Amino acid sequence: MLLIPAIDLKDGHCVRLKQGAMDDATVFSQDPAATARHWIAQGARRLHLVDLNGAFAGKPKNAVAIKTILKEVGDEIPVQLGGGIRDLDTIERCLDDGITYVIIGTAAVRNPGFLHDACTAFPGHIIVGLDARDGKVAVDGWSKLTGHDVIDLAKKFEDYGVEAVIYTDIGRDGMLSGVNIEATVKLAQALRIPVIASGGVASIKDVKALCAVAEEGITGAITGRAIYEGQLDFKKAQAEADKLSAAKG
Repeated sequence: MLLIPAIDLKDGHCVRLKQGAMDDATVFSQDPAATARHWIAQGARRLHLVDLNGAFAGKPKNAVAIKTILKEVGDEIPVQLGGGIRDLDTIERCLDDGITYVIIGTAAVRNPGFLHDACTAFPGHIIVGLDARDGKVAVDGWSKLTGHDVIDLAKKFEDYGVEAVIYTDIGRDGMLSGVNIEATVKLAQALRIPVIASGGVASIKDVKALCAVAEEGITGAITGRAIYEGQLDFKKAQAEADKLSAAKG
């Protein structure tokens, strides 16, 4: 079980939102590169970047901050990026800059043909982000709920060749209320590709609960507010996850 620190970028700063509300942002750091270095020092083996301005604008807006992070990280660990990635040129630029995985969310739902083209053009580098509330997918920075069932869409995208699915329970994101294990397992069981849990990882209890169902196909968990506010000690949590994984052998 890979724990992945989230670095959410708004106006060049590292922030966390509650349930995706841009006007409810807490600034945790004004130095994105230092934040990235901190998590690597704590044992992170992957970083999750989100361009929040980009997610709402439909095109990348935090390129400077992202490049400073990539310069800091070098090729030490993979970095995945989401937020406002809506065309193949943007994906190519991201990969050229040093991003390992590009996350496509709203554009995948609104324009499945684009996702298909992206998977064909950049195999092994495309992750789809599905954000849902009560099993229905949301788009546009979670501001609009669609009628799409999250499992049906995920299976369709799996056939396109996406590398993994990041599943976020919107109702729990940034609320420190625990992971929606049941919904995450249900999705993972329906797919052959890995599922990365997101939204609500609040404590070591959540990490243990995810490790207990890892064999269903849940390979990672993105964590944000809990590690920034100190409810979850990232280093200890990753060590615990490694220990539980080793015990299962």
